Amino acid sequence: MKVITINVCGIRSSQKKGLFDWLKKTKADFICMQETRALEEQIMDSCFSLKGYSRYLNVAEKKGYSGVAIYTKHKPLNIKTSFSKSIFESEGRFILTEYKDFSLISVYFPSGSSGEERQKLKYEFMGHFEKFIKKLIKEKKPLIVCGDYNIAHTKDDIKNWRSNQKNSGFLLEEREWMTKLINKIGLKDAFREKCKKTDIYTWWSNRGNAYNNNVGWRIDYQMVTDNFCNKIKSASVYKENKFCDISRHSRWPTNEYGCV
Repeated sequence: MKVITINVCGIRSSQKKGLFDWLKKTKADFICMQETRALEEQIMDSCFSLKGYSRYLNVAEKKGYSGVAIYTKHKPLNIKTSFSKSIFESEGRFILTEYKDFSLISVYFPSGSSGEERQKLKYEFMGHFEKFIKKLIKEKKPLIVCGDYNIAHTKDDIKNWRSNQKNSGFLLEEREWMTKLINKIGLKDAFREKCKKTDIYTWWSNRGNAYNNNVGWRIDYQMVTDNFCNKIKSASVYKENKFCDISRHSRWPTNEYGCV
């Protein structure tokens, strides 16, 4: 079973640059997208479809903003687009599809880089999400949580860690929260379970030739519950093609799992 997570930085723009042609070749079972930036009526054309897949969306009320999606070859038993009553319900940041043997989430965490107020809202989102994940884990069903977390967990996940310790995405409180997810709540970083390399990233600034110099951050993850961890066969980050002009959104983490 193959699961892909990808921040598309606008599904319409990425489609024009060959995203769906590439996705067809991957033969993935599940494709989780973040930052789709489109209303459903804007992506009804066949070029946004994948043969053999069903598509489920959670779009933002604001046009051209946020949004998540799951493309799946397997019909879900249940679909959720909400995990708490909060300000983020209108931003299209979460979707869950439930299957017989596991549940799959595509999530897009807010960025706090625009200022203190937005950072506070990011912490609020993290708190609500943590409570929801704890509830799901208690149900004992295996869980895969794919998405753009907008957080680099450790210094192994960011090139210039020393100079970014006071920047959103690498703040101590954010990193400690990620550690809590892994050490106390019961999620595992699927990529790190299979790869210990320190120079693999999923986000690059569009300044200073960061992409070509590989000065990046790893802020996109596939987290899995302990009862799914032993099914991971391999994990990788795809960088052969770019489907977006903005290098800082060129991220295509791909994790491949054994069949459940």
